[in-house]
Amino acid sequence: MGNTGPESTVPRTASGVGGAGLSPAGVEAGEGHEAELERGVGEILIDEETLQARIVELGGEISAGYKGRDLLLVGVLKGAVFFMADLMRELTVACEIDFMAISSYGAATDSSGVVRILKDLDINVAGRDVLVVEDIIDSGLTLSYLMRNLKARKPASLEVVALLTKPDRREIEVPVRYVGFEIPNRFVIGYGLDFAERYRNLPYVAVLHADLVPNAT
Repeated sequence: MGNTGPESTVPRTASGVGGAGLSPAGVEAGEGHEAELERGVGEILIDEETLQARIVELGGEISAGYKGRDLLLVGVLKGAVFFMADLMRELTVACEIDFMAISSYGAATDSSGVVRILKDLDINVAGRDVLVVEDIIDSGLTLSYLMRNLKARKPASLEVVALLTKPDRREIEVPVRYVGFEIPNRFVIGYGLDFAERYRNLPYVAVLHADLVPNAT
């Protein structure tokens, strides 16, 4: 969420896994919009093949965990859209989907994690097995608020699946049932993750080029 108890899976670390540290591949001068898109890429952290292979694994683990249950996937807009679409195609259990959009209250998020809800759920989650689908977890503050909000609606169960997590950025621990990859504290783009609303459509997870990285606060 943003770029800045027990787990049922062991998350992979991006360092040394499938394409970490690679330069953008297949880009020649004059390839038009593809070359323009990839100008923002410093290095590829998780390549497309490794990304999709891990999503297949997560789909199998979630399907086993929710067999015979009333599963509702809740995607957190906008970043989780790509991950959620690919993940649900790997599920072998019936499920419904809904979305929430949230926005941080500026710098207040650094200390309180308070957010405002821009788009709430259309589905009543009471009595449902809810799995929140996140693109990335860094500080954990916003996710912590979201989980408290959803828990108050009395779902039968409430868990999280996150494609990426940055342990070095964590300010508050939030139980995450399923984790795709642990990554270092770097500004990442692609596969739903953006910089200034761009680069979401890259098919892999990359580190933003050093010339574009915002000054740390």
